[in-house]
Amino acid sequence: MEKTPSGTSVGVDDPYAHVDRCDHCTDGGRCRFAVEQGERDPEFANARSREEFRCPVVGALDEEGLTGPWEWADCPHFRCRNRDRECERCGLEEHRMAHDDERPLLEEHHLSYRSGSGDEDDPSHEISVFLCRWCHAKVHDSWASVDEDANPDPEAIAEREGRRSREQSELGFQSAADRFDVDGSQAGVDDGGEGASDDGADQFER
Repeated sequence: MEKTPSGTSVGVDDPYAHVDRCDHCTDGGRCRFAVEQGERDPEFANARSREEFRCPVVGALDEEGLTGPWEWADCPHFRCRNRDRECERCGLEEHRMAHDDERPLLEEHHLSYRSGSGDEDDPSHEISVFLCRWCHAKVHDSWASVDEDANPDPEAIAEREGRRSREQSELGFQSAADRFDVDGSQAGVDDGGEGASDDGADQFER
C-alpha cells in the first residue's frame, strides 16, 4: 500500500481509483486552473487555451466517461480533495450540531501528497477523502484498507446517535416565553381558566 511521509499506511494501493474529478475541473469540463491561475504555468495555460480550456482528461462532454488523451496522473496541476460528507470506508455520515465545538466525526485523510517526487511509486498529487475518526485510526495502524467493505464501529454509531438525540431534544425545547402569553396566562387557555362561564359572572353581579 501507499505510505504517508511519516511511513504509515494510507490504506489504498491506487489513490487515483478514488478520484471522481479534479478540483480544478468545472461542470462544463474546462480547466479552472488554466483560466484563473495561468500565470503560474503559462505554457500549460497556453496549451489549454488552444483547446478552449478543455480538460485533457475529461475530453468531450458528449461522450461517456473520461475520453481525453491524458490520465489524471499526467496532469501537473491535478488535485482532488473529496468533499463527500461520509466515511469512504464505512459510510458513516457527519453530524455536526450548531454552536457546538465537539470533535467532528469525520477527518480528512490523504491518499497522496503534493510533496511527492512525481514518479509512479510516489504520486505528486494531493488526493484526499474523508474517513470517520475510528476508520482513520484503523487505517493508520496499517492493518485496515480504505477499499474494504466495513461497517461503522459501534462507538461511532453511538456517538452519532447521541448527537442526533441531543439535537432532537434541543429542537423540541419550548421556552417559558413560548409557553406563556405576555400577560402571564398559559398559552392556549382562556383568560377565565378552564370551567369558567359568563353565567356565573352574571349571577354574581345580580
